[in-house]
Order: sequence, then structure tokens, then C-alpha cells
Amino acid sequence: MSLIPYFSSSSRVWESWDWIFGIRDRGYSGWEIVADGRYRLDRPEYFREIKEVLASTDLLVTVHAPYSDLNLASLNYPIWRESIRQICSCIEHAADLTDRVTIHPGFVSPVGKLVPDVVWKTQKAALVEIGAFAADRGVLACLENMISIREFLCRYPEELLGMTEGVEGIGITLDVGHAHTTGNLDGFLRCLSRIDHLHVHDNHGDHDEHLALGDGTIPWDTVGKAIAEGYAGPVVVEGRTLEEAERSLAVLRRWSV
Repeated sequence: MSLIPYFSSSSRVWESWDWIFGIRDRGYSGWEIVADGRYRLDRPEYFREIKEVLASTDLLVTVHAPYSDLNLASLNYPIWRESIRQICSCIEHAADLTDRVTIHPGFVSPVGKLVPDVVWKTQKAALVEIGAFAADRGVLACLENMISIREFLCRYPEELLGMTEGVEGIGITLDVGHAHTTGNLDGFLRCLSRIDHLHVHDNHGDHDEHLALGDGTIPWDTVGKAIAEGYAGPVVVEGRTLEEAERSLAVLRRWSV
């Protein structure tokens, strides 16, 4: 199947734009914009600069919506509403650049632990609203599986599938590195036919290190073969430096079948 390599770096969202030109130089076809810091799409001056940079390249684009201090499962209604508003604002601007936006699920607050069913319904209601908004703009909002922190939602395949099932405009982003920290990587790989977007990076299984592919303990020969056989589309390498991007791409290219 056809895998299209993209690169993304959340660690550089406060930096200038110069590094972006190196993405293409390293052999990548696309850039996933992490829409935070200086890369927020809802800041007119930043959005204008992003479009100017893209106009001078032939990079394809996907977008990762902001997630800092947002909680789509918050039981504090003003925070819940603001979280939805910011995600929808990102999607509205991203629609000028792409048809794919990754979003994070919410997390369980101390109050939420007392009423887990309400938390689930609150998160689901947020997705229904965001999904309808995204569908109206030709965008698929892809909910991402989370790392091994107890309070996060969507750490397990069945939870992510259940949360997104039947919601218009909502798809799934599989983050391989996140799945490795929860011990659920094999389970997620069995769901590749349901996956709409893919993030890859490495770690040693205990926390989210975002290492270059091959620098951790993910068995990429096995995982890469499963991805190449069961998924087609953008594969976003999430890294820190362009040097790591180059090394990761060398691993990714071995997956072609």
C-alpha cells in the first residue's frame, strides 16, 4: 500500500519558519502543522505567514489541533465550551489547507472520577458537535489514542473505537508511540482497517519520549510490515529535529511492500 511520509515537531512551535524548508530536503512529502504557539491557525498574522511559507513549497499538509489546557470531557461547562470552540476554530482555518485534522480526547478530572458515565457522554457530545462542524467543511476530525496516563481517555482500542463509532465527521488517528506506552500496540494494529491517520515515533514503553524510529523498543520490522499491509495514506513522523526526521524516514522506507 502507499504510505506518504509527513514530518511534525511539537517542540518547535515557538520557533521561526526556517526549519520547515528542511522537511522536503530530507525526503518528506508533507508537514503536519501543530496548531499551537506561533503556529496557531486562528491568529491572523500567524495564519498568513503559514500560508506564505506553504506557497513557497510543494509540501502536503495535515493539521494537529491545539490541546494545551483544553478538555473535551470537562464537567466544567465554560471550559468544555471553550475547548470545543478552539477545536472548531482550528478546523475552520485548517479547511483551507487540508481535509485531515487530529484532535486529542479529553481527560478525567477529580470530579469526573465520581461520574465516569457522565464524562463519557460529555466527551461524546463534544465529538458529535465537532464532527458535524468538520463535515460541513469537508474535514475529517481524527481522534487520537492517548499515552499511559490514567486520567486520559482513549488509551485502549475498544474505547477509541466506541467513542468514535457512528459519529459523523469523526475518524481515528493511531499514534503508535502512544500505544506502545500502554501495552496495547498489538490491539491497535489489529484495527488498522479502521484507522484514518497515523503518527509514528519511538520510546522504551514507559513514557512518551518521541524518539527517532529505531531509538526505542518498538519492533519496527514487525510493526512496519503490519502498517504497510493494512494502511494507506499519510504517515506522520513526530520528532524533534530534522536529523531525527532523516533517520526515521530511512526506517519508514523499509516498510514498502
